Amino acid sequence: MATDVKVPVLGESITEATLGEWLKQPGDAVDADEPIASLETDKVALEVPAPEAGTLGEHLVAVGDTVEVGAIIAKIEAGGGAAASPAKAAPAPAAAKAAPAADDGTASSVTLSPAVRRLVLEHGVDPSKIKGTGKDGRLTKDDVEQYVKTGAPEPLVEKGAAKGAEVPTSVPAAGGTRNEERVRMTRLRQTVAKRLKEAQDTAALLTTFNDVDMTAVMETRSKYKELFAKKHGVKLGFMGFFAKAACLALKDVPSVNAQIDGDEIVYHDYVDISVAVSAPNGLVVPVIRNAEAMSFADVENTIGDFGKRAKDGTLTMADMKGGTFTISNGGVFGSLMSTPIINPPQSAVLGLHRIEQRPVVMPDGSIEARPMMYLALSYDHRLIDGREAVTFLVRIKEAIEDPTRLLIDL
Repeated sequence: MATDVKVPVLGESITEATLGEWLKQPGDAVDADEPIASLETDKVALEVPAPEAGTLGEHLVAVGDTVEVGAIIAKIEAGGGAAASPAKAAPAPAAAKAAPAADDGTASSVTLSPAVRRLVLEHGVDPSKIKGTGKDGRLTKDDVEQYVKTGAPEPLVEKGAAKGAEVPTSVPAAGGTRNEERVRMTRLRQTVAKRLKEAQDTAALLTTFNDVDMTAVMETRSKYKELFAKKHGVKLGFMGFFAKAACLALKDVPSVNAQIDGDEIVYHDYVDISVAVSAPNGLVVPVIRNAEAMSFADVENTIGDFGKRAKDGTLTMADMKGGTFTISNGGVFGSLMSTPIINPPQSAVLGLHRIEQRPVVMPDGSIEARPMMYLALSYDHRLIDGREAVTFLVRIKEAIEDPTRLLIDL
């Protein structure tokens, strides 16, 4: 008797998703709860587990199709399991689905997570030639990255790929130096593009800048980093200081933590900070909830967990729901200055940038090289006045240049 494989509940108000990839092919043996397909929603990619052990039957939907919650996408036939016969050869694109044979000559299937699959396609490598170190021999991102560093991968060129398949298509030209790639836009990237454009079209965006001397924070981190890590099991990073400084500044300038709803302004007496994190399939913004009540260790642990799960592709819809204010750290990529775009319905975003030594005139008139960072606050001018934006950045600057203020609430 066959068991239906259905699209699971995707999250509040999310009713449909796009089938991003089949992780198992018809005829493959599957165990209960083993991922067999990957779905893409407006915010995250998630895997569909097998409801029970058996053999995967026919795919009822194709890659790229839109499916609703509760829709049947495949069936699990009785029998099979972990000790079942080798998988059937998978259709193109082989690199993103299954390998015909392992290096030792035995048939084996290669199951890729969404994050690993995108890395394989990005570098154009054959996953069957990479030894997996993950659970049950599955490939990890580190496996692929290590192979790219030490191996000699050849680009994969797919002709006539199935509709919706995310496979780069090389277009050779005279001399072989004018190649092009055409890759299907992920549902997440489509949503990001739409929301960013809506923010520009709807909000009266303006960006105000300031700079901050990072000397005090850097000295504090250097002095206490070992004790902090020993006690809390996490590194003391810059984001902890800026998150706590933002909470302090948002208390003084509540409009920066507010939002417009129709003809009303909604003020929040809590601070849920959205932290922009780079994920394999785009930028995501998980939320640090009630950051105003957190310790430095709580903030750093939360951010560290978000970063790890973003890399692994395991963030959930609940992780990114809500948020009253955003902090985006482009400095980790080397950005000197930027004008970030707000994340609707929020009204402001704080952009952090790289730290570099610059000459600064000190109060006594001397000139010193100091570790300086530019701060950028982009905000909706319909709600936040210039005076409030400047005041907010000054509060951030004061707290970072004198971290004692964070302890005594000044």
